[in-house]
Amino acid sequence: MKLFQQLLVATASLGMIAPIAAQASDVLNLEGINDYSRSKKTANRIDSQTFISETNEDIAVLKGRVDGLEARQANFEAGSFSDTTAMDGKAVFQLGAVEQSDGDLSEALAASYMYQLNLNTSFTGDDNLYVRIKTGNASEFMKSKTYGTYLSSANGNNDSLEVDKLWYSFPVGESNTVWVGPKIENYYMHGTTPSIYMPVTKQFTLGGNAAAYGASTDSGIGWAYNADSGLAISSNVVSKQNESTNGLFTNQARTSWATQIGYTKPQYAVSAIVNMKYNGWYDDYFSTASGVSSRGYDAGTKLNSTNIGLRGWWRPAESGTATPEVTLGYDTSEIDNATEGADTTTAWFAGLTWKDMFNADDRIGVAFGQPQTVENETVDPFAWEVYYSYKVNDSVSITPAVFGGTDRSGAAGKDIGGAVLETTFKF
Repeated sequence: MKLFQQLLVATASLGMIAPIAAQASDVLNLEGINDYSRSKKTANRIDSQTFISETNEDIAVLKGRVDGLEARQANFEAGSFSDTTAMDGKAVFQLGAVEQSDGDLSEALAASYMYQLNLNTSFTGDDNLYVRIKTGNASEFMKSKTYGTYLSSANGNNDSLEVDKLWYSFPVGESNTVWVGPKIENYYMHGTTPSIYMPVTKQFTLGGNAAAYGASTDSGIGWAYNADSGLAISSNVVSKQNESTNGLFTNQARTSWATQIGYTKPQYAVSAIVNMKYNGWYDDYFSTASGVSSRGYDAGTKLNSTNIGLRGWWRPAESGTATPEVTLGYDTSEIDNATEGADTTTAWFAGLTWKDMFNADDRIGVAFGQPQTVENETVDPFAWEVYYSYKVNDSVSITPAVFGGTDRSGAAGKDIGGAVLETTFKF
């Protein structure tokens, strides 16, 4: 029994004991019994039948009150926190700094944190209501998209606890899943996992977080079909209309409509995606400045684009060997009505992971690639990261990492390098 219910039962029980005690003193008439004893009268003897009628009445009253209390308890249980809700979470401490050639970012040593709670509730046993609550105080470089130093673990809510994700998913038949929610991103609704590389910097998520897989949290709906053979087909749409006057799925709201087909087996997967993006939707985690501006949003033209992404990953049958897991990605984008030389962008990614090399559950990660770049770019931008993740125990891991890039923003001399130490606590 929950503590709150125990307190209620105790309070109600005390309320019953007082009147019962008062009734008992009236029924037994203790003063009369004492008078009888003092008079030494023996004509009327007290036996087991003396108070039986009154006692039966009291028992009936007591039983009625107990029944009422049990009914109240049942009501409390019916309104209690659902037993089908599961919660987990994590906290991440970050300590790091960057060094760059032009001084756009602070080079001071920074200490920050991120805190996250995940709530999953099922109402039928097959559906799921997902809520993610998040906060943090990421420093400047930890949330910089321009230089690719935005950390996957970073959150810039300035210590404000906010609902970060919120959606509901449910099955339709044996092989179909439907998602709908006011706070969701496209990639949560894909049928095939595009990448198994786990990055430190967010630019390397999803096999390159550029135009094909780049996403943003907003209102959306999606569907996925997953066959037992490994074939998966999915389609989803997200429209950026939260906290604005733009109508959902209108020409005023940036919208991303992604359709993916893929095939997955235990050791490998391949997939292709077509992501139609409207009204100036842009993606800047894994992009140069010109790759972002080519979409026309900042210029007010708000152009549409067709973005194609190819992904594939493979892993060895056994970990702990010199052979790594491999994830590869390639994106190409065609922008409608953009100026010549800026109407096409490309990006590519390669990620390598070695597991269980020195200790159980440890991980070595290496990733590199070219951010989303327009055809007439005058430089060849490049980004990279290397890390080692060590698991202290089932709940705590430590990850030192270094990262950097040359001409990273798409301009000559925009080089950057950095290092971070992350400590993750999972619960």
